[in-house]
Amino acid sequence: MSAARKATKKTGKRKSSRLHITLTKSPIGYSYRQKQTVRALGLRRMHQTVEQNDTPAIRGMIAKVKHLVTVEEVG
Repeated sequence: MSAARKATKKTGKRKSSRLHITLTKSPIGYSYRQKQTVRALGLRRMHQTVEQNDTPAIRGMIAKVKHLVTVEEVG
């Protein structure tokens, strides 16, 4: 059982973690799928920052375009 799941089980509340994701490199010249992944994260312009929930799906998308974005964890 994961640590987050154990914490939820004990306290009844889940720590909601957020991520600040910034597009730091242009997706021009990269595959269509990577461009679409950047769009799915909510990023449209260079140096734009969006805030997303820290979920496995978002983490997976970030992993696919980690060379184009920077990520900060927010409380």
